[in-house]
Amino acid sequence: MPSKAPQYWLMKSEPDEVSIDDALAAPQKTVPWFGVRNYQARNFMRDGMKPGDGVLFYHSSCAEPGIAGIAKVASATRPDPTQFDKKSPYYDAKSSPDNPRWLLLDVQAVKKTQLVNLPELRSVPELADMRLLQRGNRLSVMPVNAGHWELILSLLG
Repeated sequence: MPSKAPQYWLMKSEPDEVSIDDALAAPQKTVPWFGVRNYQARNFMRDGMKPGDGVLFYHSSCAEPGIAGIAKVASATRPDPTQFDKKSPYYDAKSSPDNPRWLLLDVQAVKKTQLVNLPELRSVPELADMRLLQRGNRLSVMPVNAGHWELILSLLG
């Protein structure tokens, strides 16, 4: 059976938590993507993301949010251990090791890019229907279609 073509994703991280620089400095340039606490984002990770898929590494909740690098999915999903750690801000008392609610996967940084911020993305008419740019979209993990991926790569140089 032929393998599925790679898919593309945008994953948001607060740079104070994990930045593209942190990912590039990590062993094998790989970091666990922990702390996802939205069911739709979790389902994208669980049901859609596969090792090798492309990732736009997006810095959020910072002075200048935007795409800061390129990465790839480096593992399948597994239970996020922060959900069981009572000292973690990501602790979930309703989750158990026997029935975990939350997952993580590993993301491997490929390269840091120039920052492409929201106003720059919004200025490109071909990106008008990109999920990131839709009103009220606050998901931390979202699919990116192949056309948008290619266009953004060209913006990144």
